[in-house]
Amino acid sequence: MAYDVSNPLDGEFDLGRAGPFAPVWIATLRVVVGWWFFHAGVTKLIESGLNFTAGPGYLQGMSGTVLGPVAVWMATTMPGVIEAIVPLAETLIGLALIAGALVRLASFGGAIFMAFFWVGNAEFGHGVVNGDLMGLLLFVTLLVLGAGRYYGLDAVFERLELVENHPRLKHLLG
Repeated sequence: MAYDVSNPLDGEFDLGRAGPFAPVWIATLRVVVGWWFFHAGVTKLIESGLNFTAGPGYLQGMSGTVLGPVAVWMATTMPGVIEAIVPLAETLIGLALIAGALVRLASFGGAIFMAFFWVGNAEFGHGVVNGDLMGLLLFVTLLVLGAGRYYGLDAVFERLELVENHPRLKHLLG
């Protein structure tokens, strides 16, 4: 008796078995996550401009966590940079996801944010699963699935001559 030990997901990822609504769902997920981050960033920009003073304080509050040394170092050595980066990055990550442009790069940035939030809010009163972990998983899902290829600008960018001549750029797209 022979067993088929091949991996059905080996090689090119195909959503054909998932039905015709899978690309629509992935695009919807991308846009909703993008709106979530865009709204968070724009709200901070409207309320405090590039002086989001809660950022460095939040990072210093992570002193007892796994990422504590990195977070405290960032908060003490570059508070002005953190104040500006948080609202700008959230806004740009959100815009990129909504448009479906540079989705893998934007999703990686969003995953970094959510990892900091998850560890920073690590009281884990309800276990390790909380909203921050769900956000982290959403960003990783968008990154892995190449969600920008579904009704997003990344599908257009991948056909550009620049990207075809430099295939490594496709790792930022999708």
